[in-house]
Amino acid sequence: MNFLNTVKAFAANESGAVTVDWVVLTAAIVGLGLAVVTSVSSGVGSLGTSISTALGGITVNAPETVGFTQ
Repeated sequence: MNFLNTVKAFAANESGAVTVDWVVLTAAIVGLGLAVVTSVSSGVGSLGTSISTALGGITVNAPETVGFTQ
């Protein structure tokens, strides 16, 4: 009967349940983060290219050419 009591005590023990909950929540947060990065990455790359193109087409005059002196 000692083995049966040990199995019952093991089944009733909930000390690791909180750890399992935190592991599951952490895995869900990491999964959501990866999903967001995956879905946003192409848009961010496109936006970066657009900004680079726009800034590359701008010319800046030297201060001497617009009447300013140092």
